Amino acid sequence: MGYNIKDLREKLNMTQEDLARKSGVSRATIALLECGAKKNATTQTIMKIASALNTTVDAIFYVDCV
Repeated sequence: MGYNIKDLREKLNMTQEDLARKSGVSRATIALLECGAKKNATTQTIMKIASALNTTVDAIFYVDCV
């Protein structure tokens, strides 16, 4: 499982810094989630990011099919 944050953010023409300001989540955390280096995020963090992206929490996740 991974996060779909980068695609959602780019569709809104937002930078990581824009998303960080709007969500209250650090840009470093957003970068780590986007590149897959950080596999686990708190529910609160995902909820903040989803809200800032005007989407649902489930839209943040994608499942890798192996």
